[in-house]
Amino acid sequence: MASDHDDILRQLRAWQQAGQGTALATVVRTWGSSPRPVGSHLAVEVGGGFVGSVSGGCIEGAVIGEAKALMADGRSRLLEFGVSDEQAWEVGLACGGRVQVLVQGLAGSLLDALLAARMDNRPVALVTRLSDGCQCLVEAGIAKGDLVLDDRLLAAVSARLQGEQSGLLEADENLFVRVYLGAPRLLIVGAVHIAQSLAPMARLAGYEVTVIDPRRAFASPERFPGVYLSDEWPDEALARLAPDARTAVVTLSHDPKLDDPALIAALNSPAFYIGALGSTRTHAKRVARLTDEGLGEQLARIHAPVGLDLGGRAPAEIAVSVLAQIIRCRYRGEPA
Repeated sequence: MASDHDDILRQLRAWQQAGQGTALATVVRTWGSSPRPVGSHLAVEVGGGFVGSVSGGCIEGAVIGEAKALMADGRSRLLEFGVSDEQAWEVGLACGGRVQVLVQGLAGSLLDALLAARMDNRPVALVTRLSDGCQCLVEAGIAKGDLVLDDRLLAAVSARLQGEQSGLLEADENLFVRVYLGAPRLLIVGAVHIAQSLAPMARLAGYEVTVIDPRRAFASPERFPGVYLSDEWPDEALARLAPDARTAVVTLSHDPKLDDPALIAALNSPAFYIGALGSTRTHAKRVARLTDEGLGEQLARIHAPVGLDLGGRAPAEIAVSVLAQIIRCRYRGEPA
């Protein structure tokens, strides 16, 4: 699932390859009701063409002007703007605030490495020293580029990556870390009514969704338009998809022949969330079966009955409760 920021970076590289001067503006800090969050990009080419946004329209003209100045003198710029209440209202906010924007160049070699990581869905961070625009790319604890980071700063950048949060480093506020991550994944086992609501909801929330069900009459494009479908047996599908620490797995089939193999595979993975549909009594039977499989203490990772207790009973309401629980666990790491 490509993000808008990926499209901006690709356009920036296309301009560079066409021999055009370019600049990249990034929101590095906000106060109050800023129109765009930290990490938002605006790419500019020498003729004034641009893609992306750093304010929703309030300050783009001024930023583009500074980007053109950078192309002329090669010096990065750290800009600060106040967004008035009137301007904020025009872009959909109740009140204004302040925003700090870094305008910088981005070397083609560094941008190529960043785009390659994005293509492979690898987590990576672009670190920029605000005082002079010096940069490096950090991936798997290794920094590549002109900016040299010691072990303490590398650990701080890695913590930013793990926390999925762009921003200034507390360890050195002269360093801005732009975190790039692939979309989190949701693997749904059982192409049932709840899945028909959960899949599109999760996609709207930014998840890359796969619905797994060997029953082809259930897992059909007509019932799940625009969703990745797998008609493999769940254990085979999970072996291929390899859930990682940014993957949630939910079993909804209510059939042990489908759910149990998926849960076993999920429990043997670093998936950040595992949920299973079924009553307390159904889950007790499930725990007994999986205990016989030798899973023991790992079973505490399963959220069952699945979802937050919102009181709803309709399929769409259950889907809302499941997605809410997934999101809470993703950001707070709450146990089952």
